[in-house]
Amino acid sequence: MHTRTLGPFKVSAIGLGCMNLSHAYGVPPSPEQGERVLLAALDAGVTLFDTAALYGFGANEELVGRVMAPHRRKFTLASKGGMGGVRGEDGVMSRVIDGRPETLRRNCEDSLRRLKTDVIDLYYLHRWDKNVPIEDSVGAMSDLVRAGKVQTLGLSEVSAATLRRAHAVHPITAVQTEYSLWTRNPEIAVLDACRELGAAFVAFSPLARAFLTGRLTDVTTLDAKDIRRPMPRFAPDTYAQNLRLMAPFADLAREAGCTPAQLALAWLLRQGEHVVPIPGTTSLEHLHEDLGAADLDLPDAVIRRAGDLINQQTVVGNRYAPQATGEVDTENFA
Repeated sequence: MHTRTLGPFKVSAIGLGCMNLSHAYGVPPSPEQGERVLLAALDAGVTLFDTAALYGFGANEELVGRVMAPHRRKFTLASKGGMGGVRGEDGVMSRVIDGRPETLRRNCEDSLRRLKTDVIDLYYLHRWDKNVPIEDSVGAMSDLVRAGKVQTLGLSEVSAATLRRAHAVHPITAVQTEYSLWTRNPEIAVLDACRELGAAFVAFSPLARAFLTGRLTDVTTLDAKDIRRPMPRFAPDTYAQNLRLMAPFADLAREAGCTPAQLALAWLLRQGEHVVPIPGTTSLEHLHEDLGAADLDLPDAVIRRAGDLINQQTVVGNRYAPQATGEVDTENFA
């Protein structure tokens, strides 16, 4: 597996986003299937595994901890705090953004316990809590570094301006944000800010939540609890418009001798040596397909044509619904 630099770590050029082994896209796979995917990724050379307290309200960290703890020295472990589940009076868990220092300290302790490890290599602030100055949240996280509980710090879904404010408090090793052919917001300023500050850019949903695989053709079949349901781009009429982009994109992939998913990941890898995609999957077949993108050496013309086909001008619909848009730093990432 080719490698890239993530702070003090050398990691596989393509990591594994572990979220959908426990969360988000309808009914998750069995724990046994989750274990097979994790171990197959490790065997295939993946050395960056990404989870969070939010995913499955702790269940994903428990899965990663149970399966991966015996192999802990073989990979870089990333997790996130500041957004998790809180049980209401009715007993139902709900998602809450909370960046207060005392919450972040508690989140980290809980994650360490679930992950069965003494230290988390890269610990992200999952969302900036706009009720708390970023300096206070990052200051509390820097205390975790000094205590030896985490090695490096990251931020998720922040603007370049917020990144710079945070970096002034403690070096930021990585910024994680959605980035793919159909989501280009980081190109406004965050990608360049990461490059300037020496931070890696970790791209989540690099396959556009399955759109860029070409395999999701009917969004009406999505599970009622699938997080894509309320996303504007996945509304049936809007998605049908976006699907028109896939036929020429699939043709281009065939011409290049790869799959659409591989072309999408290869495009991302060409956007900068500091870019590390973390696709997620529940399928061993799709796992190996994704990882194969790191070995592609496609002509510049193919990469350029891919970007010309699918981009912010050709895709219809917003990334998030209004409430979720309000939870990220800025949708423009200026």
